[in-house]
Amino acid sequence: MFIIEFFRVRSTDEAHATLGRVEHDTPDLEDAKVRAQSLFETLDMPQKPDALRILDQSGDKVFSWGPERSSA
Repeated sequence: MFIIEFFRVRSTDEAHATLGRVEHDTPDLEDAKVRAQSLFETLDMPQKPDALRILDQSGDKVFSWGPERSSA
């Protein structure tokens, strides 16, 4: 199980504001990455996200991605 979080980043101090969360029930991180990037453009949220992160079932960040960033 993974939690996909979509967020905005405030440019002045890099603070993150979460716009939405989606649970994705898969044991495979690669599958969660594909799903997250697919939802990035299509999920209906109050604002357009700047980036996303994927958390494991313990709440630890295992992946982050944005059109201009990428890290594990």
